[in-house]
Amino acid sequence: MDRLDAMKSIAAQAMRGDISFPTNVDATLKLQHALSDPDCHVDAAARLVQSEPLLAARTVAIANSAAYNRSGNDVTNVKAAVQRIGFRTLGALAASVIVRQLGSQITDPVLKRHAGQLWQHSAHVASLSHVIAKRVSRVDPETAMFAGIVHQVGAFYLLSRAHEFPGLLDEGADEWLEHGEVAIGRGVLRRLDVPKPVMEAIEALWIGMRALPPETLGDTLILASDLTVVKSPLQRQEGASGLQSAATIDFTIGEGTLAAVLAESAAEIASLSAALS
Repeated sequence: MDRLDAMKSIAAQAMRGDISFPTNVDATLKLQHALSDPDCHVDAAARLVQSEPLLAARTVAIANSAAYNRSGNDVTNVKAAVQRIGFRTLGALAASVIVRQLGSQITDPVLKRHAGQLWQHSAHVASLSHVIAKRVSRVDPETAMFAGIVHQVGAFYLLSRAHEFPGLLDEGADEWLEHGEVAIGRGVLRRLDVPKPVMEAIEALWIGMRALPPETLGDTLILASDLTVVKSPLQRQEGASGLQSAATIDFTIGEGTLAAVLAESAAEIASLSAALS
């Protein structure tokens, strides 16, 4: 089977909902659903988080990041971290664990390197999305961060399947971008029960239509994706996708500019990205 046929085969399976996740992903999905229960108390949430060591560590790290630790007082336990960041951010962190788990069983060194770069890309886009939402577009920053975390989940799924089709990603990302990104992305996002507004924002990213200054969640995600310095390994070479260079993107925001906002928020973006990673 050649690369194109292999990509079409994976895409067709995803569109049918024929998606198989590793056992650890299914377990974290159940945990995420439990955390989304409006009757879930903070004590119960803390116990659930502690059952997943990676999520527990990431929750404390995010709570102590510059974005959430305004007082400068670090928390040292999961319950205090959950109280500080809230359940909605906690849900985004659970999604980040799921995305990472999709790549956890990759053994091929090249695919593993791609997965590592893809997560660094996702973490940086999520951090930028959070700041842009809060300071520029005024959409919900927690939802924006969640969108950034999951916007490449289809690519993670592809990497987790690539060992089945030797040579699938040997010559760049053209087959992925043309035949797989939308179909596989939609299938995996549906399997993860991603909320409709986030789905629509990611669809906007695939289409590439946006407003500047950003007004919607989709605009926010696209701008963050344009601005990130960590490119996806499945993105075409610079210039081929029609994206602007980060150095050329600036506009007025009130009495300031986007460049000034990003400069002022540099520590927050770096801290969030590091905590997610």
